[in-house]
Amino acid sequence: MSKKLSKRKRHVPQRTCVGCREILPKRTLTRIVRSPDGVQIDLTGKISGRGAYLHNQQSCWEKGLKGSLASALRTRLSKEERDALEEFIHHEWGSKSE
Repeated sequence: MSKKLSKRKRHVPQRTCVGCREILPKRTLTRIVRSPDGVQIDLTGKISGRGAYLHNQQSCWEKGLKGSLASALRTRLSKEERDALEEFIHHEWGSKSE
């Protein structure tokens, strides 16, 4: 008698974009983390600290920078942190958020 192996779907971690509130696979989002060193972009997903996720779309980043990102991270973004995130937007999409 042969065993039938059922093909299970692999679990795909889901996260919510703080810009548009859409639930998506974790790999399609960019993680921003608040650590003791400050707020920074975590491209590896391994930096310890409170994290929040944003869609890789400029509109989501703009909404996030208006307040939902700071709220999700439970902190206030300093001018330097906001500038660093805006520089990331500029680097990724070629235009600066205002």
